[in-house]
This record gives sequence, C-alpha cells and structure tokens, in this order.
Amino acid sequence: MAKDLVIVESPAKARTVGRFLGKNYDVKASMGHVRDLPRKKLGVDIREDGFVPTYTVSADKRKIVAELKKAAASAGLVYLATDPDREGEAISWHLIEAANIDIEKTRRVVFHEITKPAIEEAFANTRDIDVDLVDAQQARRILDRLVGYTLSPVLWSKVKKGTSAGRVQSVALRMVVDRQHQIEAFKPVEYWTIDALLGIKPKENLLEASLVSIEGSKKKPEINNENDAALILKDLKGSGFVVRSYITKESKRRPSAPFITSTLQQEASRRLRFSASRTMVLAQQLYEGIDMGPAGVEGLITYMRTDSTNISGGALTEANEYINGKYGSDYSLEKPRTFSKKVRGAQEAHEAIRPTSVLRTPEALRDKLDRDQYRLYDLIWKRLVASQMAEALYDRTSVDFDSKSASSSKVYTFRATGSVLKFDGFRILYTEAKDDETEEEEKGLPILTNGQEMHCDELIKEQHFTEPPPKFTEASLIRNLESEGIGRPSTYASIIGTILERDYVRRDRGRITPTKLGIAVTEFLKEHFEDIVDVGFTAGMEKQLDDIAEGLMQWNPMLQEFYEPFDQAIETAKVEAVRVPREKIDEESDEVCEKCERPMVIRGGRNGRFIACSGFPDCKNTKPLTIGIKCRECNVGELAERKSKRGIFFGCTNYPDCKFAVNTKPISNPCPDCDGILLPSGRDNVRCPSKECGFRGSITEFEEEAETVNAGLAS
Repeated sequence: MAKDLVIVESPAKARTVGRFLGKNYDVKASMGHVRDLPRKKLGVDIREDGFVPTYTVSADKRKIVAELKKAAASAGLVYLATDPDREGEAISWHLIEAANIDIEKTRRVVFHEITKPAIEEAFANTRDIDVDLVDAQQARRILDRLVGYTLSPVLWSKVKKGTSAGRVQSVALRMVVDRQHQIEAFKPVEYWTIDALLGIKPKENLLEASLVSIEGSKKKPEINNENDAALILKDLKGSGFVVRSYITKESKRRPSAPFITSTLQQEASRRLRFSASRTMVLAQQLYEGIDMGPAGVEGLITYMRTDSTNISGGALTEANEYINGKYGSDYSLEKPRTFSKKVRGAQEAHEAIRPTSVLRTPEALRDKLDRDQYRLYDLIWKRLVASQMAEALYDRTSVDFDSKSASSSKVYTFRATGSVLKFDGFRILYTEAKDDETEEEEKGLPILTNGQEMHCDELIKEQHFTEPPPKFTEASLIRNLESEGIGRPSTYASIIGTILERDYVRRDRGRITPTKLGIAVTEFLKEHFEDIVDVGFTAGMEKQLDDIAEGLMQWNPMLQEFYEPFDQAIETAKVEAVRVPREKIDEESDEVCEKCERPMVIRGGRNGRFIACSGFPDCKNTKPLTIGIKCRECNVGELAERKSKRGIFFGCTNYPDCKFAVNTKPISNPCPDCDGILLPSGRDNVRCPSKECGFRGSITEFEEEAETVNAGLAS
C-alpha cells in the first residue's frame, strides 16, 4: 500500500510533523513558495477583462518541484499542510499547479500548533483549498508587483538609481517622514506649574499637591510665564491650606491580551530589544519544533502569524489549573477571560500566540533553548498565563486642598493623588512594558479628614515647555501601522526591514529616523502618487483584500479600479516630474576633499554609506565613512560604517588585515577596565564586548555620551 504524502514548508516542520504521523506518511518540505511572478519582467498580462499572472518555478526550486511531483504521483493521498494563513493557502495551491498534483487526491490540513493532538485533529478534519484565500493572496501579490515594478523605474530616473517603492513600505516610510516633519516644525510652548509641599506638621511626611483650579473653575489654570506664576505665589503668601475633600476608591487593572503578531513584535522590541525580524525568526523556531531530548522534537508555541486573541478551551483549562496550583484560588478566575478583537479583519478562527502547553514552564526549558529562544518563550508564556489571572487592585486616593488668599480672597485648589497596590493579581507574574511611559509610581497618602488644616512648607513654581512627538521605535511604528489598518501580521517585519535596507531610515539608539533619501522619495511620491502614500487609501485596499478573502468581492474588478488611475499617474510622472536635485539626497559631512577642495558629502552605496566628493563626476575621490573611533583591536584603522545582507555593521578600515567588526555603533568613550570599545546595551547601559573583560555600566557614567543618547530618546 502506497504511503500518503504530506507537504509542509520547512525541513524543521517536516521532521516534527513526521514524528507525530509515523511510518505510513512521507513528509517532505517545499522550502516555502515553489513559484512566483518572474523576477525580470512584470509577469502580469493586463487585459480589458482582467489581470492574468504568469507564474514561473525559480531555478533553485525546480529540483524540489520535480521530487514532489514524483512523490505525489506514487502516493496514496497528498496532504497539503502549509501554514494556516493566506500565504500558506497560496503555497498549497501553487504546489498543486507546479507539481501537477491530481486535485482529486489532495487534502488541505490546517493546524495552529505542531503537537500530536493538533496534528491528529487536523488530519481527521481535512478540507479543500480555500479559493477565496488564494484569490486574496494573488490580488495582493499582483498589486505589489504592479506598484513595485512600474513605479520603481520612475524613482530610478527621477530620484536615484536603486531606489524602490512599495504599496505598503511607502506608507510606512511616509509615517516616519511625517513624524520627523512634525518634530522639526514643533515650536515649544512655555508653561508653568505651581506645587505646594504640605504636611500635618512642618518638615514631616510632606506630600506634593499641584494647583488645579482657581475660584472653582473646572479648567486647569494656564500659567504662561514666570510673571504670572510669581503673581499667584505672591497672592498665596501667608495663606493657610485646608483639606476640602479626601476620596479613596478601589480601582482595578486588567492584564493585557495574549500576544498577536504585532503585539509580540512590539513587546519583544521594548523589553528584549529584538528587531521585528529577529522576533519572527525566533518565533518560527519555537513553532516548528525544538529538540526535547528523549521526548523528541516538540512545537512549543502556536502559529506566530495571527491577529486573533482567541485561546482554545484546553489551553484555558491548563492555565487555570497552573494558576491555582502555583498561586492559589485568589489569583485564578471563576470563568476564563476573553478579549475582544481590535485588529481590522482579524480572523477569529485563529488563535493568539501561546505556549502549546502551559505546564511546560520556561524554567523547565532553560537547558533546551538558547538564550534568545528562552527569553522569547518566557515572554509568550507569561503573557498567556497572566491574561487568565485575577485583576490587580489599587486604592487610589485624591485629596483636594483649598487655600484662600488673604489679600484677594481668591480660592486656590491644589490636588494630590496617590495609588497603593493592595492586591498584585496578574502583576505577580507579568506587566506590559511601554514605549514612552514609565510605570505608574505607587505612593501612599496620609489619612486626612475634611476641614483639616495643613502646614505649607514651601510653594514651588516650575518652568516647563511642551515637547514634540517622539520619534518612532520599531514597536510604536508597528502599532501605528496596525491601528491604521496598514499591512498584515506577516508583513510588519519585512516592511521595516525594507525601509532600513533601502537606507530610507536609520535606527539609532532604538529610534527610527528618516534619511535625506527617505525624505526625498516620500516627497516625490506625495507630489506625483498621492494615493500610494495615503494612509486611508492603503487601508481601504487592505479592507478590499479582506473582502476578497471572505468571498465578498472579486479580485479582478478591484485590481482594475486601482490600476487605471495609477497607470495614468505613471505616464504623467515620466513626462512631467522634475528630477530631484542631488543636494536633496546627499547628506552633508564636515570633510573637505583634499584633491579639489570641494565639500565632501555622505552617499549610500551597495556596501553602505561612504564619503564622496560633491564634485563628482569631475572628482571621484571617496573615503570610508568612519565614526571617529579608533579600532582598539589593531590600533591602526578606524571603525567605519558598512552594510551587509544582515544590515549595518561597523568594521575596521584596516580590513582585511584586521577583521574586527560589531553590529552596534560603539560610544566614543573607551572601556574603563580594558580600554576597548563600549557598546550601548538597551537605552541606559553600556557593555564591553570583550569576553575577557565583560564590563557593564550605566551610560550616565559617560556624561557627554549620555546627553547625546538622552537627546535622541527625548519623548
């Protein structure tokens, strides 16, 4: 009897699935997509009645397709077990087409975790290929090809050779550029606050209360300059303070929902300093399976590309049992907590990202996982368990104090607030990190009674200025894309990776800043292709793709509606658009060309940025872009910025004699212990990468560098 064939995407997944299925199944990997639109031509026949794609099998996949075709021909049934999303559905459909597999003997199986029960259930409940999902994926692919293939050459001729545009990447870039414009256009506005240090007795247990009202006004007083603040202090001189109201209320704080793709990427960025792409690589490893020793390979988390916060009944039961056993009934729930979807087009049939077994604690896996795998699994496990724990309870106290001026008889109201954690609930295990906020400080207030007189120890006036919006981090950019309905779970990492790779933006100390090239590309697209970089337009197209996936819309009419005005804009730009001047792209440097004495500028190339003479092509003088730090490995060269397939790194100019390189830009101060380089570690710390040294310290120890870092992080 012939074996049944099972096709998955990767060898790691094949090994794990094969172990669960046993000897009657032959499990093979397609190594991802087996065919796509051709690389060197459009590959889409544009007709009046629609768009016809031409797919080709790439040279590196021909052998794989031939092997799968042969295996399918001799197999009993062919199970297509690719990932449970649009891309996975499309891969299965392409496999049938490319390997000429008999459709009558194919079965589609879908599972969200690679465990024996999930595999068995999936194989017991097979289905046909979902044509609507395939159509949605094809529509997305053709849209992306139409935009990228036809718009990028316009950018080459009008902006710079090698530049590119993308249906989603260009919107993400615009978000970063618009934020930079907001920061640059921001004008700080001066304002003042007045606080009173009050106590029952002088100098004892003082609390700080802020001025919130004058003469009972519900509007907070606007104090725009020092003179106004001084007049208020003068009016309050010698006035007494009396407790007007003392209110304590219990408040509750719920835990965050289990992870979806975007929130996992955001939290891993904030808490672990992982890039979105790094997070997805690690999550893929945990999903596809980790060698558990005698127990074999096990998938440790559910599918990591999801926008649903649903949790299976079995996982909820396990979580409740664990919480009861570990923390007691006070920390568990009488019934599971559910979370409503907040993502546009979220697919409720999917599950959130969770451990495949809550009973498999992070500590139990410490010797099975590498450091980064462990840290990500620990984050996913804690988030899921905490989501099913009791709320944290606080006593929040608000005290209002009245002070009646002896000279003007005006009544000034000051307010002090305090919060005391009375039951930690889920916080005993996990709290979510924030982008630009610190955790709420807990402080108690003394018990006071209405009418009680207070001693004013000091009145303080303080100057402030309004602050610009912060630069994006990877986490906040992903959150912005998600909230606007731009992109999908599988695309966030590649979107950010693309705009970094194209040198449209740079990542510095965790913040994303547009380059002059990124700004020039965005301004060009805004002028000539407004729809392509319009957030609302792009979000509307995402909604249409969702409608296609749900069978509510046909894909060809949707493409036709987009293409006709887009094609007209392309033809108009080719003729009418003015080429962007070089000075709008090149970044300034402090160097002067020693050959012709013209200023030198910073330009981007295949191997990264470099310094070139602004007189090119008359003068072709170039230099490496050094960062002013001597290589402490050879003490001959300097560290210069370089670019590889993995991203930006900093290597010695004495290469190949010295091969020293680091992935993070060092700070200018040397290591105080070994005189080597120091690398930033998170936002506030530094470390020496030398294994022999291992110095760790706070960046505030290096005052000049700290000012630079803090300026970049100001929010």
